[in-house]
Amino acid sequence: MTEQSPYLSIVLPIYNEVESIPMLLSELVPMLESMGHTFEIICVDDGSRDGSFEELKKLHAQDERVRVVRFRRNFGQTAAFAAGFDRATGEIVITMDADLQNDPADIPKLLEKIDEGFDVVSGWRTDRWKEGVGSFIKRKLPSMTANWLISTGTGVHLHDYGCALKAYRSDVVKGINLYGDLHRFIPAIASYYGVTIAEVPVNYRSRQFGTSKYGMGRIVRVLLDLLTVRFLLSYSTRPIQIFGQLGLLSFGLGLIIGLYLSFSKLFYHVALSDRPLLLLAVLLVMIGVQFITMGLLGELVVRTYYESQGKPIYTIREELG
Repeated sequence: MTEQSPYLSIVLPIYNEVESIPMLLSELVPMLESMGHTFEIICVDDGSRDGSFEELKKLHAQDERVRVVRFRRNFGQTAAFAAGFDRATGEIVITMDADLQNDPADIPKLLEKIDEGFDVVSGWRTDRWKEGVGSFIKRKLPSMTANWLISTGTGVHLHDYGCALKAYRSDVVKGINLYGDLHRFIPAIASYYGVTIAEVPVNYRSRQFGTSKYGMGRIVRVLLDLLTVRFLLSYSTRPIQIFGQLGLLSFGLGLIIGLYLSFSKLFYHVALSDRPLLLLAVLLVMIGVQFITMGLLGELVVRTYYESQGKPIYTIREELG
């Protein structure tokens, strides 16, 4: 980073938030100015169709610290975060939603934890579920289930993975490649590199405009994404370990069944032509060979990936001398 680089980069993914944008910036800019840090606000318009980009153009004309990125179409929140991270020049990157549910006044709490030495600080909306019983099935239950699944599956225990208000050291987000819907897993993915993670309670404000995009279907998406993240965290550099184990298990079961059938044929003259167990044995052996082959091919792909791009298989926290 150059001497002119700001200390803070605020990344705002925006999709059809024309009413919220000016209200958010009117809170966010004074808050950041009061902290005394230099900053930039990167607004990523994720293919909005309600005039959000026109509103962002006005705000940029008024304040050049407000940077605007406009997608050609709606690519999703993960892509918006990725675009913001790619363009962030600050030492600390802060993400938040543009729907006014995150309170800019909580940013100093995140920075206090960063100053204590943490690499990632996540917000925890402790008052989120005081909106009445009606939101339990629609929002609370899916959110609780998703948080439990992610925490259990990744080993990174956070109360509120869905809270967009988070702070990261720049080198953390610069080293993460995002795709799909993996934005909610950023702390878990970052844990692969040995970062320290903290969680702080933050305010929650009800949505003033538009409607929530979350529901029970979120659990299914989280479960599928969790499988991807779990694989990336545990086996991305050694795919033979998972495919090989599955292959050996399948091959071994098929071999045992095959030996049993052979013993029955040789010593007890049992007919095998009409035994479904024989087909199962052959199938298990074939599947085992295929899994092992997939693991070996995966090893070749991983080796090509790291060697062709010169990517290290480690990350350095600091270096002296």
